[in-house]
Amino acid sequence: MKFNIRIFVAELVGTFGLLVAATGSIVYDGFNSQTLGLEFIALMHLLGLWILVSVFGKYSMAHFNPAVTIGFAITRHAKWSDVPTYLVAQGIGSILGSVFVLYTLGYHADLGLNRPDYSLDLVTFFSIEVLATILLMGGILCIVSTKVHGVVAGLVVGSVVAFDVWFFGPISGASMNPIRSLAPVITTGIMNDIWLYMTAPLLGVLPPALLYRWRKTVSVQHSN
Repeated sequence: MKFNIRIFVAELVGTFGLLVAATGSIVYDGFNSQTLGLEFIALMHLLGLWILVSVFGKYSMAHFNPAVTIGFAITRHAKWSDVPTYLVAQGIGSILGSVFVLYTLGYHADLGLNRPDYSLDLVTFFSIEVLATILLMGGILCIVSTKVHGVVAGLVVGSVVAFDVWFFGPISGASMNPIRSLAPVITTGIMNDIWLYMTAPLLGVLPPALLYRWRKTVSVQHSN
């Protein structure tokens, strides 16, 4: 395992911040008897990621998400040898974030667990979770391909995630991130829906990542 301290620290702190923004907003809404609603939760996702990507993007490309890390490894924006560093940092950061939310905001809304709408059929909410992740990875790769950095990149990523949470959250839970979903599961012990959030995001990053890789390969061949 190759160890990159800069990536490790950036991903650990960034994933911690993501969990605080994402699950903390849900827990705080629960504390307030859900009077703040989906608008508040989506806004906290936007603001949290805007800040985190702007700050940590130059150090680790601000993955904060194992599915995005795999997608970036496929597109060669991240080295496969660095993937374990990313995953370990994200795992530690997410659990610390979930524990922080528990001890600062209390046990409300099951600590922000993602849940699909089981009044819908499995194909529907599974497909929506895959689609939400496709939009996330596609948006991230658009940023990378246009070489946008810093505050603008953070705003775009935050906006895509907020859009997904706003429109798809009531249907699939709109996690798009296995570790964001796994941390509250570990903290609460409630494992009912984790299968969805460990599989759909990993499938969702594949179409945009593979398409990007194919287009880059074709472009190189034509240039030669």
